[in-house]
Amino acid sequence: MDLNTVETVIRPRSRGELPPWQEGDACLAGGTWLFSEPQPATRRLLDLASLGWPPHTIDADGLTLAATCTIAQLDRLELPPAWIAAPLVGQCCRGLLGSFKIWNTATVGGNLCLALPAGPLIALATALDATCTVWSPDGGERGLATTAFVLGPRRTALQPGEILRSVSIPAAALARRTAFRRISLSPNGRSGALLIGTRDADGAFSLTVTASVRRPLKLAFAGLPERAALVEAIDDTIPDGLYYDDVHGQPDWRRHVTRHLAGEIRDALQDAPSEGAGS
Repeated sequence: MDLNTVETVIRPRSRGELPPWQEGDACLAGGTWLFSEPQPATRRLLDLASLGWPPHTIDADGLTLAATCTIAQLDRLELPPAWIAAPLVGQCCRGLLGSFKIWNTATVGGNLCLALPAGPLIALATALDATCTVWSPDGGERGLATTAFVLGPRRTALQPGEILRSVSIPAAALARRTAFRRISLSPNGRSGALLIGTRDADGAFSLTVTASVRRPLKLAFAGLPERAALVEAIDDTIPDGLYYDDVHGQPDWRRHVTRHLAGEIRDALQDAPSEGAGS
């Protein structure tokens, strides 16, 4: 879609070339959402792709993804064998239903900043304890957990002039066993519930709940809970008003499938490590 209110496109080559933020500015990464509907309030685009950030970095500390890393680049990434959570990356990429054109354009940062409940990379970042690094207009930066960054549908912690620079996943989280479950009302529909379970070597269990709720949630347990205890914890953590309600699923259905998928994840991670990893 043509954005006929845009007067200027700025392509900075470094952070120092970023202009002072002004009313009507919008950051452009992939633009798959930005160009999908009218943006009547937008006057100027800041093209983040021109900054030339490397899409990803792997080191002893873990995996860092630039906000401009595309879904296709993330999906093609080969991770160290010790990071047994690696299959989760591909599973979450495929949770974003779109053509190869979308995959080659849509970005990690765009998925988080759009903050739709069904955003699969929000689920990935939450489940693997990612830190969102945010650039401040004054030249500083701050780090936020995903649950503190994504606050609700189309709402994040970003203040005017702030830019999501990267998403960093610690190596310890990538060494966890994982289980992934997703459901929608139709085979190619938007996620109605997307849940991820992880289990540490010491037996600690975490459950990430997204898509069925308005913002990402993570439940943590010292060990694997019984099914009844898990359902009780879900009910205690998620009040009725937090379940999302739109054409992709009503709250009562989302509550039901959240409980059901959580039980499946719990059972998958009860098995021996070789059977539960990346399921």
